[in-house]
Amino acid sequence: MALQIWDPFRDVLSLRDAMDRLFESSFVRPWAQGTIWMPLDVEETDNEYVVHAVLPGFSPEDVNVTVSGDTLTIRAEHRPEEGKTYLVREIPRGTVTRTITFPAAVEGDQAHAEYVNGELVLTIPKAEEVRPKQIKINVDEQKQLAAAR
Repeated sequence: MALQIWDPFRDVLSLRDAMDRLFESSFVRPWAQGTIWMPLDVEETDNEYVVHAVLPGFSPEDVNVTVSGDTLTIRAEHRPEEGKTYLVREIPRGTVTRTITFPAAVEGDQAHAEYVNGELVLTIPKAEEVRPKQIKINVDEQKQLAAAR
């Protein structure tokens, strides 16, 4: 029987590798192989929300945008390409969906969408009741004259 020398670092490294594999299999990463990710920027102004969605490789016909209440859903789908043989295929294909809920009510029927160079830009007005309102202050001229004295 051969004598084996115990190396405590060998066991620690294998435990670390096991934990890495556990975390990798437990969490969905947007950059994982075979998945499509749609990065978004959502900008808020006093009167509207402006959403920038990056969708490279999608045509405007592949993109479906819906607003229901205060929830926006963007769905894009690559149509299948039949009859092609690939030597290397690394570009993810399939469907991507993003749903966001705005913190205030929106008027989806007045939304405006543009699609330029793979970027979808949505402008969605806030509902009238949540927009800030300017209140004019009336000043009585008699009180101004009295204060000036």
